[in-house]
Amino acid sequence: MQPAPRIPLTVIGGFLGAGKTTLVNRLLADARGRRLAVLVNDFGAVNIDAALVAQSAGDTIALTNGCVCCSIGGDLSAALIRVLAMQPAFDGIVVEASGVSDPARIAQIALADPQLEPNGTLVLVDATVAAGQSRDPLLGEQMATQVKGADFLVVNKTDIATAEDLRALRDWLDSAAPGVPRFETHHAAVPEALLRAPAAAAPACGADCAHETHEAGHAHVHAHVHAHAHDHGHTFETWLGRPPGPLDADVLRTALRDMPAGVLRLKGVVRTDAHGWSEIQFAGRHGSLRRALAPPPGGQASLVAIGLAGRLPRNALDDLLRRSAGHAACEMR
Repeated sequence: MQPAPRIPLTVIGGFLGAGKTTLVNRLLADARGRRLAVLVNDFGAVNIDAALVAQSAGDTIALTNGCVCCSIGGDLSAALIRVLAMQPAFDGIVVEASGVSDPARIAQIALADPQLEPNGTLVLVDATVAAGQSRDPLLGEQMATQVKGADFLVVNKTDIATAEDLRALRDWLDSAAPGVPRFETHHAAVPEALLRAPAAAAPACGADCAHETHEAGHAHVHAHVHAHAHDHGHTFETWLGRPPGPLDADVLRTALRDMPAGVLRLKGVVRTDAHGWSEIQFAGRHGSLRRALAPPPGGQASLVAIGLAGRLPRNALDDLLRRSAGHAACEMR
């Protein structure tokens, strides 16, 4: 019997009033066929459409679309245990962190629990007041901790922020969280590509697929690039790599610590010299490499990356596979 796949855990953070609950409401109302479990601190703040509520019992609200909303109740670990015990298993778990917590620390739970897979930490920032709050001696340090630990920053409420507000906020974020990808939006309209990791399975190949490259002793790299429909004003590209042999785990870990700029997400199951079949996951700025629960369907190793159109460093990703395959081949001789 195949073990159950790991469940992606996404953490949504941000200071009070940044728009976290608005984003949670969006996720619950527009799950698009996915069964999500959303853990929140306060049911009262989550304005769930009454037509979506199937039943409510104590600390759990079940929705008609298969999603649930669970109260953390002061003990996140206990809430996660309840959710992980529910059957059938959920397609994803989302934690709404309190406004004064460190969402990056909460996300570490996904690395400690073998049933979970880290799926990124999104931190929302209120474009109308964040720059001023960052200068407050009581608030600034907490806000800086949140934005520094994020995988993605969502600058919210840009529709009501002044040009001066935005300029001051961008300057502060450039200083406080350099290198963290960020998106400017309003009403917490977050691109789906930031919330759902790319599938590790190879997409169907059409006329826009590049030819496979064959190089002795190196990976066969199959670059697949296509533009998605506009998603909240952003267009994304994907890249697919299919290594035919084992990869060097140390080379991959080094790449996860210093991923080429432009890669927003990377996910896959590959063979490595350290673990055999291994899961690799990268979101925003943080990545992990660990033993896979099971080989991929058909035994085909694959890596999928996603980035903004025109910014995805396909040549650098090709080179990463070639270098990691080359190192593994040398060590096995």
